[in-house]
Amino acid sequence: MTILDKNPYKKVLGIASLSLSIWLAAGCTGDFEEMNTSKTQIINLGPDEYPNMFAQALSQGSYHPSYQTATNLFADLWCQYYATTTPNFQSDRYHTNMGWIGSHWNPIYTQVVPQLKTIFENFDANSPEYALASIWWVFSFHRVTDYYGPIPYFDAGIVANSVKYDSQEAVYDDFFKRLDAAVAILKTKESDASVKPFGESDIIYKGTISKWIKFANTLRLRLALRISHVDKARAKTEAEAAVASGVFLSSADDAMMVRTAVTSADGNGISRIAGWQEFRMSATMESILKGYNDPRMTVFFQPAFATKTYEGLRNGLDPDQLVAQLNTNDYNSNVGSRWIRNTGSGSGWENLLAVNADIMHAAEAYFLRAEGALNGWNMGGKAQDLYEEGIRQSMATWGFSGAAVETYIVGTTPPVAPGDSQKSPAVSDIPVKWAATEAKQREQIGTQKWLAVFPDGAEGWAEFRRTRFPKLYHVINSVNVDIPTTQFIRRFPFTDAEKATNKAAVDAAVQLLGPGGDKASTPLWWDKN
Repeated sequence: MTILDKNPYKKVLGIASLSLSIWLAAGCTGDFEEMNTSKTQIINLGPDEYPNMFAQALSQGSYHPSYQTATNLFADLWCQYYATTTPNFQSDRYHTNMGWIGSHWNPIYTQVVPQLKTIFENFDANSPEYALASIWWVFSFHRVTDYYGPIPYFDAGIVANSVKYDSQEAVYDDFFKRLDAAVAILKTKESDASVKPFGESDIIYKGTISKWIKFANTLRLRLALRISHVDKARAKTEAEAAVASGVFLSSADDAMMVRTAVTSADGNGISRIAGWQEFRMSATMESILKGYNDPRMTVFFQPAFATKTYEGLRNGLDPDQLVAQLNTNDYNSNVGSRWIRNTGSGSGWENLLAVNADIMHAAEAYFLRAEGALNGWNMGGKAQDLYEEGIRQSMATWGFSGAAVETYIVGTTPPVAPGDSQKSPAVSDIPVKWAATEAKQREQIGTQKWLAVFPDGAEGWAEFRRTRFPKLYHVINSVNVDIPTTQFIRRFPFTDAEKATNKAAVDAAVQLLGPGGDKASTPLWWDKN
């Protein structure tokens, strides 16, 4: 029996602490979701709770309970999947709203860490349950470190007045070690179909070990490419080991998390917020999808209410620009009817909360392998073949196959001018068909990977920073003094709460960032493009 710690930023050693704290999703007041936690709840833990704790860690690590302020208002905009249509959200103009970012930080440290550390303490280190918890630990933390850089990692979960931050390089090193060890454990149990760690409480794969092996290896491949500009030798070693061990091969391997409509917080995060009339398709998306005659456009988005056509707007428009008709909600495309349906009026929407959440798609593995092949690594195939298969698998994820897909793969049309209020030119000039030069091939891989990881803005933003692909429009306006409109945002500053309660550690972490300091313009360790 324990009592929840009153400081959500303090990392708690008694790993039962915080393990079953309940985050309550308040309604959309003031246009954004606030998360609250009980400070005094008394908890009893036992074996019956462990599966539910794993499910809670999965849910919170995906950010769907806090989707808007954890992902949509930052990474989703900064990778330009969407643009905002409401003038009071300045994050599309590179304002780093420190009042929102707790929705990205808090779930990991107050929900995921305690749940997983409890599992680590109560299961043998060679058990499949321990391995699954370790894999999800890496998945959860790779998103946090890719927002900030240095983070509390090795001491996450301990009781201390000041908890140190670790360098991103050290954190990534541990990621690779954890994934390698986890896969080794799971492979000893793979042949026993009766072993189903956490069973139905595993809301991604229902305890299917072979699927988790592929997930871990694909995540390892993702992280290997992430460090490929700063540690080429380690990147090659990790990528080749991941492919040899077995990564995703088809859309049947896609990691999809079960979401329900039991409560709003249980639902798909995109579905929950899409009817709030605050964002629409970006002009970048429009330029690429229309230029390629991409069938996925009809699933990713739906026609604008006023025009019955697919339309997007530029990122970073100011309040005066957003009132122009072409930039209003009815003249731009909301996300697709998979997540939300229009009920017959521009402002009427039916949220489809019980839609599985996209965690990782098989297509990504092919594009990562294609890039690795261009690097000269052994990726089990040629770059062009892997690139084209990646397109097929992405199309399969979204329900397309056959002759139309093969025609798309050899398409020669480039992105088009989106016809937006800014009269923007086409965002790029590359077609889908495999190019003759390596520079163009890398852009093609990056562009198709960006499409393939949709709607995961956290990954889309991370990969754009690493590769600078796809080419994106610069924001029209920036309110961040450190980032002019000729540049792109690189990271999120450390949280105000951490600066107030963990100042000595934050000050030391700033030094780990290098000469740029704690600014949104400072590149992360792996961001050397």
